Amino acid sequence: MYLQDLRDDLVELDRQSLRRARRTLETPCGPHARVDGAPCLAFCSNDYLGLAGDPRLAEALAEGAARWGAGSGASHLVSGHYAAHDQLEAELAAWCGCDRSLSFSTGYMANLAAVSALAGRGDAIFADRLNHASLVDGALLSGATFKRYPHRDTAALEAALAASSARHKLIVSDTVFSMDGDVAPLPALLDLAERHDALLLLDDAHGLGVLGPEGAGALAHFGLRSERIVLVGTLGKAAGLAGAFVAGSQTVIEWLLQKARSYIFTTAAPPALAHALLCAVRLVRDADPARAQLAQLVARLREGLADVPWTLADSMTPIQPLITGSNDSALALASGLRERGIWVPAIRPPTVPRGSARLRISLSAAHTRADVDQLLAALGELAAAS
Repeated sequence: MYLQDLRDDLVELDRQSLRRARRTLETPCGPHARVDGAPCLAFCSNDYLGLAGDPRLAEALAEGAARWGAGSGASHLVSGHYAAHDQLEAELAAWCGCDRSLSFSTGYMANLAAVSALAGRGDAIFADRLNHASLVDGALLSGATFKRYPHRDTAALEAALAASSARHKLIVSDTVFSMDGDVAPLPALLDLAERHDALLLLDDAHGLGVLGPEGAGALAHFGLRSERIVLVGTLGKAAGLAGAFVAGSQTVIEWLLQKARSYIFTTAAPPALAHALLCAVRLVRDADPARAQLAQLVARLREGLADVPWTLADSMTPIQPLITGSNDSALALASGLRERGIWVPAIRPPTVPRGSARLRISLSAAHTRADVDQLLAALGELAAAS
């Protein structure tokens, strides 16, 4: 029965147009790719600055492997913490304007660690309803009371905070929401944290490298700094490599080092990667021309999509969702683009709310204006035929 139930559930996923499938890249990450044996123009990745395929990072990774070897050998607290990790954590903390940082293998692990270590039984977590799955899972693992407020609704959040008698309160939000591209009201969230004696945990996965002076992220964009802020950043998006970190006050980071299970009980990332990430951070900080190119491409895309029959979400970031509504319509639009040699992923529930399936158009500084115009022309043809 067990296996048959799984088979039946897979059939049901097909019926609802919800089954996911992988596509196989045969070239390095970049706008012009070969996928499943065919060339395509890709608007899929989170490689916002075009660094994932940059030869300077490949060289830095090779240099790191020659210096440090292939693996770390153990968890950070056993014997897996190297000088390269130390240097990277110091660089990340300075870049983000925090006392200290702690490095992780992935953003998912960093969010699980931070949320579940900073709240527990007797505490309360207040989370934006559209937060990333890793923040949701961290909250569920924590054992704290878990309250979700409507997306970007600070009035609802304030009411929930005021009504709570929890021992400790933790506000949790993405900075840039990964499927909508909009930005959280960070100044208002920090004000609420200060007025209700809460910590504010922010996942800046899609802001780091793109927003703020030197690409220092959403906090720098708003000019915010506070010991109440716990910042999570990922290094597999704009930074072009892999890994993540949590940055904050000396007290918070020391607590995470002592209590964060997905930090303590996993093998450390290779020091070769930390070595390469030092190069990546410096490239990101110097990437103002790439950020300017990205802003121009966003403006061009939005101008060209002004009259399409689908809903273009309100986003100033490289994430430009085109909302079609039904699962079938999103899949059909993605298929129509694929037939024209363009790859844009269809995003469906549960990643996004029911009835809001969409194409998630993701721009990179490695795209050209001609690439964007090719996408606009294809969407124009599909709109005319719809």
